[in-house]
Amino acid sequence: MSRLPRPHTLRARLTVGLVVLLAVSCAAVGVAAVVELNGFLTGRLDQQLRETGARFPASLEHGATRPSDHDGDEDGDTRRQTVGTFGARLVGDTVTNAAVVGSTGAGARNVPLGAADRRTLAGVPADGRGHTVDLSALDDYRVMAVPGKDGDVLVTGLPTEPVEAAVHRLELVAAVVFGAALAVAGLAGALWVRWSLRPLSRVAATATKVSRLPLSSGEVELWPRAPEADPRGEVGRVADAFNTMLGHVEDALTKRHASEERLRSFAADASHELRTPVASIRGHAELALLHPDPVPHKVVRALERIEAESARMGEMVDDLLLLARLDAGRPLERLPVDLTRLVLDAVTDAQAAGPGHRWTLELPEEPVTVPGDAHRLHQMLGNLLANARLHTPGGSTVTVSLESEAGTAVLTVHDDGPGVPADVRPRVFERFTHGDRRRPGGAGSGTGTGLGLSIVAAVADAHGGRVDLQSAPGSTTFTVRIPAGQG
Repeated sequence: MSRLPRPHTLRARLTVGLVVLLAVSCAAVGVAAVVELNGFLTGRLDQQLRETGARFPASLEHGATRPSDHDGDEDGDTRRQTVGTFGARLVGDTVTNAAVVGSTGAGARNVPLGAADRRTLAGVPADGRGHTVDLSALDDYRVMAVPGKDGDVLVTGLPTEPVEAAVHRLELVAAVVFGAALAVAGLAGALWVRWSLRPLSRVAATATKVSRLPLSSGEVELWPRAPEADPRGEVGRVADAFNTMLGHVEDALTKRHASEERLRSFAADASHELRTPVASIRGHAELALLHPDPVPHKVVRALERIEAESARMGEMVDDLLLLARLDAGRPLERLPVDLTRLVLDAVTDAQAAGPGHRWTLELPEEPVTVPGDAHRLHQMLGNLLANARLHTPGGSTVTVSLESEAGTAVLTVHDDGPGVPADVRPRVFERFTHGDRRRPGGAGSGTGTGLGLSIVAAVADAHGGRVDLQSAPGSTTFTVRIPAGQG
């Protein structure tokens, strides 16, 4: 059995509730009116029966035959009797006479009663009170039985058809009137509720606009405000509280943006300032190693470590500068780049760096070209492959595939390693995230700084694309999608 749909909006619920309450009220009034009218008219019948008395059924005794003997006219006193008046005489439980008053001047006519009708009349108590019975030959009658003078019981009855007709007419009129009232009230109620909730609808519209604003990063201005309403009402208080909340949120987002800008500026300035001393340290270390005079082995080892760490620090500084530039929204080159060639070169480099892994390629027959910066895209590929190499054991298989789907270049890097830990997955593309804290090389970093995958995400975003991760033990897949539009 299908259920009726439930209204979802507050306006619809209020309108439906108003109509339902009005319908219940109308039904209660209608039922009360019908019951009262039926009781009133039935009481009038009982009063008429008491005023009529038992004269008509008493007159049937004189010169009468049994009602089952013939269907002709019955002698009886029909004077001052209403047409349709029923009379019956019972001796014990036996109906001896039964007749009904015909039309004016026609006298009384005998009523043939069946066995069920006789039992019904015999069951009417002789208490002088009205009782409703259903006679097969006459339909519903209101009857009153009183004891006769000869030890018999005299039954007088009047048809209930006029009462039923009046009640049915009232039911019809009530249904039509109340139905029209419900229709008009429903329409008027819907308009009234709509007008009353108009300020709340404006608040909802404002909330919808705010929900669609990009609030995750960047400078945010929550310009939409809910229109002012009467503060004495609930809607006015909601609108005022909502606007106050938007003001607080806007202040918090402004402070957050200012803090992010200061942090980016600091990272960019610090990285820029570090480039020169780091390059100087590395140059002096290389120069010392090239000195022709004998140098103690420990000194040589120390100089080699200084050179290696300065090189690593230089790469980290370059990564930080790249991220600072991308955060600042500086545009990259927009030239046609053959991703197929970049993938081949990146996998070749990865094979040289990780000969213990099995590297497989799945490339389309036609080259896949995207507009972008070839150097940054190559760096993105190199970081993905370095991530797969560093965080899978020797002998693992790394599969790199490239295809074009509906104007989008789709690059996937899949490995059968242990997977990314569940607690790391939500923040794997954040900066300085390390998948294995026991190792100096973090998740997503080819240089061990934890910046590799954040650069992948930033480069993909700068090209209008995105990167996704799906990982489980034995299967990890990074998918990069970049629009393949015209550059």
